[in-house]
Amino acid sequence: MSCARRQLLLLMGAAYCGWVRAQAGVRVIGVLGNSRDDPATQALVTAMEKLGWNEGRNVRYDCRPGSDDYERLGDVARALLAAKAEVIVVTAGVTAALAARRATETTPIFALGVADPVRFGLVRSLANPGANVTGIVATTPAWGKYLELALEALPRAKRLALFANPANVGFDDYVAQNEVAAKALGLQLKVLRVAEEPQLDSAFDTLNRERVDVLVFGPDRVFIRHLGKLLKRAEEQQLPVVGPTRPAALGGALLSYSLDPREVYERSAALLDRILRGSRPADIAFEQPTRYLLVVNLEAARRLGIIVPSSLMLRADEVLR
Repeated sequence: MSCARRQLLLLMGAAYCGWVRAQAGVRVIGVLGNSRDDPATQALVTAMEKLGWNEGRNVRYDCRPGSDDYERLGDVARALLAAKAEVIVVTAGVTAALAARRATETTPIFALGVADPVRFGLVRSLANPGANVTGIVATTPAWGKYLELALEALPRAKRLALFANPANVGFDDYVAQNEVAAKALGLQLKVLRVAEEPQLDSAFDTLNRERVDVLVFGPDRVFIRHLGKLLKRAEEQQLPVVGPTRPAALGGALLSYSLDPREVYERSAALLDRILRGSRPADIAFEQPTRYLLVVNLEAARRLGIIVPSSLMLRADEVLR
């Protein structure tokens, strides 16, 4: 064997050993609910990079969007466990977090943006979770806030439609809060049950017949996953929309009101950093973000022939022109 060939093989061997060592140091974060190219996943990755967790160097994200069927989310969680995820980040709400909790009592679970984890039995308390779960609480205001915003934007509105997913564990509470708020505001509320994407079409057909004034929906995974279709159908029917996330306003909703995503992902990254460095979720209190983001889409307002009241414009954190 020539000297040059021997040197090449040695270099290749050293490179391979370096690659093996690098892979051994790569931590695997499973993501249940979002794809890798989802803006929410990208925001989390960016926040993690600021803390030194660089994708491909010392961390890898195994993202499993799952399906609209909440019953199958347990299978997705088990698939992440089989793929050796060291922590499962749940981005699909409290129903998905409960499914992950049933799949494992040992692997850390980070629930990002879950509604009332104590009430729905995910943990025993926010301060002392006492299980393998911690995360960020979706401290959304009472659901009636969205009806209030809809009425402020359209003072003459009388009939509002509400999309709600009966497969979500928070369904009853979500509907009840909106019904109470609608009654207090003097509004007629039409609740439409939508548990999967094909039901969106029949729901919009119903809205077309009912001639409602505004559509409101919450941050359920069915509506988030199919946000583009939902907003397109609403635009076709010239129906104003009040949504629960900034991407809803960016996609054409008249208004959105949500937790400030920057705060959510910065705090999420900080807590995940603690878990990856050895802290137990049972000892990490759930955090409750406090900053909210009101986004007004003036382009959508012009398209719908709506003059947005100055009271909303003055309070808006962002105005899309």
